[in-house]
Parts: sequence; structure tokens; C-alpha cells
Amino acid sequence: MSLYAIGDLHLHFQSQLKAPGQLKERVWRNHEERFRKNCAAVVHENDTLVLVGDHSWGRTLAECEKDLQYIMDLPGTKVLLRGNHDMFWDAKKTAALNHQFGSRLFFLQNNYFPYRDYALVGTKGYTFEGPFYLNRRGQITGWDEKEAAHADKLIERELERLRASFEAAKHDGYTRFIMFLHYPPTNILQRRSGFTDMAEAYGAEQVIYAHCHGQARFHDSIKGRFHGIEYRLVSGDYLVWNPSRVL
Repeated sequence: MSLYAIGDLHLHFQSQLKAPGQLKERVWRNHEERFRKNCAAVVHENDTLVLVGDHSWGRTLAECEKDLQYIMDLPGTKVLLRGNHDMFWDAKKTAALNHQFGSRLFFLQNNYFPYRDYALVGTKGYTFEGPFYLNRRGQITGWDEKEAAHADKLIERELERLRASFEAAKHDGYTRFIMFLHYPPTNILQRRSGFTDMAEAYGAEQVIYAHCHGQARFHDSIKGRFHGIEYRLVSGDYLVWNPSRVL
């Protein structure tokens, strides 16, 4: 009974949209079939697989039907986190999605998922990604303060959603937590954030995140041990479509 995670499948069995990198980078070629085979090789039916956001390019649930069926056909219990491209998933309709998909998929938002003696908690998250202003040496000398202020508002909203997830689990007696975010917990200028502070306050053992694509982005945030917590990037292209074993 193992726990695995991976993010950013960016499926498009129905939608015509694709990320620019999916059109050019070799790692994205036939990634759906490569991931299916890799998943089948290591994930068993009694395991749990957390998909850390950006599941589908479909804008509506109807446009995601084949993408979600692909996910349901993967082995194990599937837990889904909301990503920035998951337009089909309104945060206010999470309960309706869980009711609709029943035991086939679990949508993690303002709730938690029990795994052994752990609670899996999480939210989409957010972090300020620029615009940043650079000098001739490529050093950051400033940033768009209006966009940064807007990002702060989104971050506060996501922190409240994450707190609701932790508190729901605590209310039911859980004391061990694995925390999931779609966005990285910090941006390229930060060593800590509200998300790292919350992980420490609740005693999360690991923080799992995705969203960072391409070699240039793989080091945007924390990886490894930081203040006693293990931080792990699980973007699909970073893992070359091999699900990462968390526990």
C-alpha cells in the first residue's frame, strides 16, 4: 500500500489546446502512453496515486471526459489536486465533483484524504512569478509591484483553503500530514512563504508540488530538506513520466 505522486499530465484527448512545450520538447512526445506504461509497472490497485494539478486542457467537464477516463483507468486510488489550467474544476463545486465521481476519483480541496495514519491535505496554491526586471548581467533588480500585490491576494485565499484542509483533518484526529500544492511553495526570490510557514505550523512531513516545467524551471523553489520537512518537485516532465514514490 504505497503512495505515489506526479503532476502536470496536461491531457488533451478532446481539447485542441496544448502547452507550447508540448509541441516542441521531446519529453512530451507520446507522454500519455509512456506514463500509462510506467504507472502500470509500479502502481498497484491497493496503492494511492496523487495527481498534483493540471490534469486536462479541457475548459468544461464535457471536454475533459476522455482525460478523466484515462485517469480513472490508471491503477490505484486516484486523488486529484486543482491546477491553474484545470478550468473544468470550480473550487466551489468540489463536493459536487466528489459526489459525481464517487469512489472513482477524489478531488482534494477544502477537505482531506485519509491514507493509513496520514491525512493528505492540499490546495492549488499560488506564487508570484513576475514580471521581474533584469539588469544586463541577468540579475533581478525589480518586479511589477501591481502584479505582486494581486498575487498576495491570491496567496491569502489559497492559504485559507489550505488551512481548511488541515483543520478538517485535525478535527478528525489526524496528527500526521503530507501537504500537496500545485504551484511551488516559494518563488525564485523567496526562502520561505506562507505555505512553508503553514507546513511547519501543522507539522507536515513532506510538501509535494508541481507546475515547474523545463530545465530552466526545475530549480525555482525548494527541493530536499528544509526546516525538517522534505520538499519534492513532481512535475511530469521533471520525473520523465515516472510516478514518484512518496511513502
